[in-house]
Amino acid sequence: MEIIRSVEWMKDAARTAESKERLIGFVPTMGALHEGHLSLVRAAKQQCSPVVVSIFVNPAQFGPGEDLAGYPRNLEHDCHLLEALGVDYVFAPDTAEIYPAGFRTSVRVDGLSEKFEGRIRPGHFQGVCTVVLKLLEIVRPRFAYFGRKDAQQAHIVRQMVSDLNLDAEIVVCPIVREADGLAMSSRNAYLDGEQRRAATALYRSLDAARRKIEAGARGAGEILDEVHTVLDSEPLAKLDYAATVAADSFEITHFLTGSCLLLIAARVGSTRLIDNMFIEERDGSFSAVL
Repeated sequence: MEIIRSVEWMKDAARTAESKERLIGFVPTMGALHEGHLSLVRAAKQQCSPVVVSIFVNPAQFGPGEDLAGYPRNLEHDCHLLEALGVDYVFAPDTAEIYPAGFRTSVRVDGLSEKFEGRIRPGHFQGVCTVVLKLLEIVRPRFAYFGRKDAQQAHIVRQMVSDLNLDAEIVVCPIVREADGLAMSSRNAYLDGEQRRAATALYRSLDAARRKIEAGARGAGEILDEVHTVLDSEPLAKLDYAATVAADSFEITHFLTGSCLLLIAARVGSTRLIDNMFIEERDGSFSAVL
């Protein structure tokens, strides 16, 4: 496994792979890797060779007062995990390599970047889109892998790729959960023991909504009531938002139809967590996937 630090070095490796007609797979991360990230790597390995994983804590997607300085970093441990999975290249540039002096460009997907996570974290998705576009241009993957836990991010990146006629295909992979249902996240490391227990309220609220749907509920109001009931009963959790949206547009929907997502975000102590559930209509009935 080769650890690459410079943009030009990474571009040279990508050009070499392309010249040999090899299929590049790419997993962009901010490090602090967990099983969720590793599941994306395994998906990439099934389809592609070489596989590139980037590790870059992107300052442009952190707002004032967020956890940029304290975001967990352990490059040596991350590289050990990736080498064990047979990753070919780790692209781990420093900030000046991605945002050199005089850098002035940013990318924004209008209409999608200002709602839900974008409303709570102004400028977040502009930072995400800017760095993802740069990474896709540097690595030149045929497939790039994202997790469904960050469903709005994946949707926005897909929109950007489509709008800008980029060659990469965005592959969205299932959420990976702990044994008690908590969606895996690097930020779970911030939770103390009592907060970690309380954080399962996000999963439990979605599971309650799933049971409501399977019992025949179709109105968003009665489904979201289940989410509020569970989260309101957990004193350490504070709900930021809960909403049902059409999966293909992220527009709020008041009744289930076609494919939908139930999105939730909550703070447990000072740690902000997100989760979601995919809801799909088949033959007149709905199933929900956590």
